[in-house]
Amino acid sequence: MGEDDTQGRLVRPFTLTGGRTRPTHGEFTLITTVTAVEPQPLGGARTQPEFGRILRQCAEPVAVVELAARLDLPVSVVVVLLGDLLEAGRITVRPPHPVTRANPSLELLQKVRKGLDRL
Repeated sequence: MGEDDTQGRLVRPFTLTGGRTRPTHGEFTLITTVTAVEPQPLGGARTQPEFGRILRQCAEPVAVVELAARLDLPVSVVVVLLGDLLEAGRITVRPPHPVTRANPSLELLQKVRKGLDRL
């Protein structure tokens, strides 16, 4: 492990969240999409380096789980920080669309069968 690898681990995760384990604002799943607001609002609540890192990664829509992987932070920590950013109006959140499990139509099943018969 090089010096760069350990640099991000000098701060304990609970320090980043102030000991909080749940976001104060918003509900997040692993696949919730997060995007930074442009332009960023002026002023606002407390800032920390992780907020800047998150906002840079969220310039394009990104899923919470992908964001946590990019930042090399636990998802639980990222979710708490995202809650702070959402409350400050610095990000927008798009929850995943619910998936319905409808029965496939008979026509679709027949097309699949014909396609498999050709193999």
